[in-house]
Amino acid sequence: MTATSFAQTTDTKPPVKKIEVNGSAELEITPDEIYFNITLREYMKNKTQKVTIAELEQKLQKAVEAAGIPKADFTIANVFGYNYDQWWKKKKDTPDFMARKQYRLKLARLDKINSILGAVDEEGIESANIASFSSSKMEEYRKQVKISALKAAKAKAEYLVEAIDEKLGGVIEIQEFNTDQYSDVRPELANMMVRKAAAYDAAGGAPDSNIDFKTIKIRAEVRAVFGIK
Repeated sequence: MTATSFAQTTDTKPPVKKIEVNGSAELEITPDEIYFNITLREYMKNKTQKVTIAELEQKLQKAVEAAGIPKADFTIANVFGYNYDQWWKKKKDTPDFMARKQYRLKLARLDKINSILGAVDEEGIESANIASFSSSKMEEYRKQVKISALKAAKAKAEYLVEAIDEKLGGVIEIQEFNTDQYSDVRPELANMMVRKAAAYDAAGGAPDSNIDFKTIKIRAEVRAVFGIK
């Protein structure tokens, strides 16, 4: 009898009135931490004179200093090399080993890239590309967009319950979704800069680039459950 009475009491308990909504927010920012890779390679000038990595590196280093980039933001990312001749087909006492060196620049903007690349021999630049990008205030921006998403969820819940002449109560549950989205770099950006730098260098100078960097889109989404009074 006791068990039966308890079950009946539980079944008659009024359900909790609640509303569940999703809220989202987006923010577009311009990156101020851009990591740019430049790979230099030794090459034969006029098929007789070897232009060494040391010569190419010296030119690159001077261009980086002239652009006002701190030494700490100019580092070596990798060192490797290759041999033009296949050793099993042609034996040499001094093989034509060509060294390659990859450098990494940390930049706030890309406006100096043309002048930097234009200061180095075109034949000595094997590749140039953007490795990664971010913002020095990324955590602050993430926090800001998450707060906006939660406020959007609350605003949605408020106008929905008001539509049925009810009032919104306190929050019962909040769930956060990781929805950060980073926009891709323009795929033609790095190659275009290399071509422009070479063209400007041939013309006698490499002016600064006015190409702006594509923005990063930060998105946050939350699920919130509120009580209804």
